[in-house]
Amino acid sequence: MNYFRLSAVILARILCAAAVSVTANASENPILGAGSTAAAPIYRAWAAQYQKTGGAPLDYEAVGSGAGLQKMREGSVYFGATDVPPSAATLAQEGWILIPVAVTGIVPIVNLPGLQGPPLRLNGPLLAGIFSGRLIRWNDPAIVELNPQRKLPNMEISVVVRSDGSGSTYHFTDYLGKSSSDWPQAWTAQTRVNWPARFDAVAGSEAVYSHVRSTAGAIGYVDFAYAKDSPLANIALKNADGNWVTPGFDAMRAALRNSDWVRNGRFSAPLTLLPGKGAWPITMGTFALLPQTARDAAATLRTLKFFAWSFMHGDELVRLNQFVRIPDRIQAAAFKAMSSVRDSHGNYLGAQILAPTEK
Repeated sequence: MNYFRLSAVILARILCAAAVSVTANASENPILGAGSTAAAPIYRAWAAQYQKTGGAPLDYEAVGSGAGLQKMREGSVYFGATDVPPSAATLAQEGWILIPVAVTGIVPIVNLPGLQGPPLRLNGPLLAGIFSGRLIRWNDPAIVELNPQRKLPNMEISVVVRSDGSGSTYHFTDYLGKSSSDWPQAWTAQTRVNWPARFDAVAGSEAVYSHVRSTAGAIGYVDFAYAKDSPLANIALKNADGNWVTPGFDAMRAALRNSDWVRNGRFSAPLTLLPGKGAWPITMGTFALLPQTARDAAATLRTLKFFAWSFMHGDELVRLNQFVRIPDRIQAAAFKAMSSVRDSHGNYLGAQILAPTEK
């Protein structure tokens, strides 16, 4: 076990032990969280297993990263989930700590007659043309050129996008901005975009997936957890090294290996369009936000205990849900951040392990 993993283990034990001092009926109260639709599958998986161990239930609303941050500001949840890490200045202003949770990716999905067989080849400039409204038919010469062996239909492209404040939109538009000089700068790395009026705008990845599935000729973008094993995701993208790659766990892990996350522990760094032979070009992290100073110490301890247990025991659930676990170095940083949370009197919550348990 290396130093970073050992640090994570020690801090986790402190946090879990600290939670013992909460009153006996605390576990009956749910942990309230809201935000990222991308992260919803992993939170649901962690919560189901955590409850089997006697942990508190989780009430998580998959309402999008933007809404999750707003609920944190309102104080209506104990943690917010976001796919876009706030700046250090924003964290300081809001009084939040940032915890990296897992790594996933964004996948274009297509409902096109005859999509069976080899993956449909797409690239950044082509997607930028489609999502800016410049390419409007599936048999456009730019698409045919990438797919010479396919008979592409003379069909209008129906574009499905996110209407809500979305981390998926942020990373997708960040990728398009890095890939194409024709992509509008004002639409690059944005959680909301003023999409063309003819596009179908819906809220949440699940709604995007359902709309594309029910609409012939449609294209949209969703988080990988919603696209895995789906025929709608039978596509390949050209990555930064010029290789055609298909979406998957190994491709996202390849992007992570070539990132600042691994090189220097900077987990706020973007994961889009990174070098690497098999790297998926629209990889992204997902994060949790907690208050630096707890207004409700018992509720915050329940939340910290949930995350501590999940990091210590949830690696297999991360893999089963096709997320990539965060590296040991980053996980240690997450535990360090959690150990800095204080109550309203300035006491470190983790230090309650030293206090007598209330009877």
